[in-house]
Amino acid sequence: MIASVLITNYNNSKFIDDCIISLKNQTYSKIEILFHDDGSSDNSLEVIKKYSDIIIIENKIKTKYGSLNQLNAFKKMYELSSGEILFFLDSDDYFHKTKIYNIIKEFENSEKSQIIFDYPQILENGKNYFEKKKKKIFKSYWSYIHPTSCISIRKDTAEELFKYINVQDYFDTWMDFRTNIYSKYLNKSIKILDEHLTVYRKSSTNVSSNFKKFSKNWWKRRKEAHDYLFFFLKKNGIKTNNNLDKIITNLVCKFF
Repeated sequence: MIASVLITNYNNSKFIDDCIISLKNQTYSKIEILFHDDGSSDNSLEVIKKYSDIIIIENKIKTKYGSLNQLNAFKKMYELSSGEILFFLDSDDYFHKTKIYNIIKEFENSEKSQIIFDYPQILENGKNYFEKKKKKIFKSYWSYIHPTSCISIRKDTAEELFKYINVQDYFDTWMDFRTNIYSKYLNKSIKILDEHLTVYRKSSTNVSSNFKKFSKNWWKRRKEAHDYLFFFLKKNGIKTNNNLDKIITNLVCKFF
């Protein structure tokens, strides 16, 4: 099987080397790398062009919303890719050297699996750690949301995925949330690999840094997540009722 690694980038020049070197050092050799740059104003293109055998897409037309730019970038790379298995990767993250081999092996051993999620190892302020699983205060419509760089998918399934999640709206609803919701409610042929194969970098430039838990932005983003979910379910003929999570989120947001 050929593995196509689809990398999205915007002004992450200082992390690109870590990202690409992690792919060059993989124990699996049949790898195609696609790199989509969204009009970076730093020297990202200068850095990526040092490497050979990488398909580079220089995007000049984008929206003002990072979530939609990321979604559009992955869709464009999916259309240009030739691998049977696609690996999504943000350019500030990177893979452990056995990730692609381990994921490909799982796809080969489980022909019914269409999407495989792994878990991240967090890199923050030069230190690596694993996130502790937290108990939910009350039941929500989704469980753990695997980051974008922890998502691998068969190419033929990706065509269906983009058909369902390619909604040019819900500007704070990113690729990882959309894909996790699609997997939970529509595509049940998934596998969650209980291994930390991806290094997920937390920094001040992360989108998530703007959403500190229980802050105003956090609550507003959570409301949009509920709105997207109910839009998604209604569009696909899936019925559900308001739960305590949604009710409390809506009440809190009325005060903002």
